[in-house]
Amino acid sequence: MQFRLDEDQLAMRDAVRAFCADRFGLADITARDGKPTDPGLWAALAELGVLGVLVDEAGSGIGIIEAAIAFEQFGEHLAGGPVLWSTLAAPFVPGAAGGRVRVAGVELTGTDLANAEPADGTNGSLVVEHADECDVLLLLRDDRVEVCPRAGLPPPVGGTPLDPLTPVAVFPHIPAGQVVGTAADARRLRRSGEILSAALLVGVAQGALETARGYALERVQFGVPIGSFQAVKHLLADMYVRVELARTATYAAAAIAADPRAGDPDRAANTAKLLAGEAGIANGRAAVQVLGGMGFTWDMLPHYFLKRAWVLENGFGTASWHAARLGAAVGDEVTAP
Repeated sequence: MQFRLDEDQLAMRDAVRAFCADRFGLADITARDGKPTDPGLWAALAELGVLGVLVDEAGSGIGIIEAAIAFEQFGEHLAGGPVLWSTLAAPFVPGAAGGRVRVAGVELTGTDLANAEPADGTNGSLVVEHADECDVLLLLRDDRVEVCPRAGLPPPVGGTPLDPLTPVAVFPHIPAGQVVGTAADARRLRRSGEILSAALLVGVAQGALETARGYALERVQFGVPIGSFQAVKHLLADMYVRVELARTATYAAAAIAADPRAGDPDRAANTAKLLAGEAGIANGRAAVQVLGGMGFTWDMLPHYFLKRAWVLENGFGTASWHAARLGAAVGDEVTAP
């Protein structure tokens, strides 16, 4: 399989990178803490072609690969707003692809429902990211996809975000929504969510690497940049290897999802999310370490990358969940006749 990006894909990557540098600049990131994204951003994203990238893939000639390319840039620039769920929901929610409807989302697995099912039959207490910025809520269940209008949700009962750029709301219950997708749609949407979450994490890992690298080249100790110290070189080299491994796995997962003849789409998505989650968290921690005492301060970038990685790690399956899936798949191969 050819993994090299073609000219159109490279052009899209550069366009999204420029867009993110303009709309999600990192120089004054603290100004974005706890604030909703500009509503005008959604029209710009639609014009860029990102929100509708998963709609009618066969007819448009673009799809999950291009989405992964774009979302890596969103991760590197710590983009705000419910961009991930709006993109995933575009095939199911009219207006999402055009930026007229903003979509937040939650996953509801069988385990979630078994652990939190109130007597009235509604879903139990759930945390929803970017709830105040959405128009509708997408409910991703094991056997179907549902849509619930934001106006139909009960008043939230609070919620303190881990990532200051990812506001959350806790709802005491989530009412059942209108069914808009089948079990097959739910499986496909969850796989796309795993791949795009992995792409975001690759971007987060790359952003943490660039932050640590830039600091290591500028910070001088004993008359030389700290990047010349062997211990710092090892940290940066490990960060680079993690990014490249995760990026390769993520693009491979996107390519296999686009053409399942190349491999097992589910296993590829599991691998991508596992490696990207590890890269995002480990690189965030390493960036804090490279920046030393400054790395722990609120107005520096490392903690933003680390917290965003923690948030993304818990969406669409944690590293341990995907590792268990991969282990079970290998076990099945060993025991198969």
